[in-house]
Amino acid sequence: MSAFDEIAATSTSRMTIVTTRAGDEMDGCLVGFSTQCSIDPIRQLVCLSVKNRTFELAQRASDLVVHPLHDTAHDFALARLFGENTARDTDKFAQCRWAEGPGGVPVLAGLDWFAGPVVDRFEVGDHVAHVVDVSTGSAPRAHEPWLMLRDVLDLDPGNPP
Repeated sequence: MSAFDEIAATSTSRMTIVTTRAGDEMDGCLVGFSTQCSIDPIRQLVCLSVKNRTFELAQRASDLVVHPLHDTAHDFALARLFGENTARDTDKFAQCRWAEGPGGVPVLAGLDWFAGPVVDRFEVGDHVAHVVDVSTGSAPRAHEPWLMLRDVLDLDPGNPP
């Protein structure tokens, strides 16, 4: 294992689920690469794997919803659902509760979330960064401990790494 792999395995990166919609199609995936990248305006950088169906939809979508995950059984179950399955084989939304959010994008029930339009996209290797101009959200659970990258390293990715 390389030095970087050792460091990454103890990463404090917060896990999120990102959902999107393009026309009648919707999808979502587990994301480990996401961070605030601007204070004014408030913007979030979300990196989606080019191997992921959510990425394919996000290229045509106007909005993304970002759901920061907490260290609870409920959130871990959703991390497993959205991290170990691909919409090419599984209707993830049939297995969880959700409601239509901004731009018709699914908002997962019981999770904190924020959303906004994608204002920029650019390649960063095997991921594409999406800059979200945060415009709305809800955070009733923001005080709870976060689900971190190190907590999900044993999941079996739905898409090849």
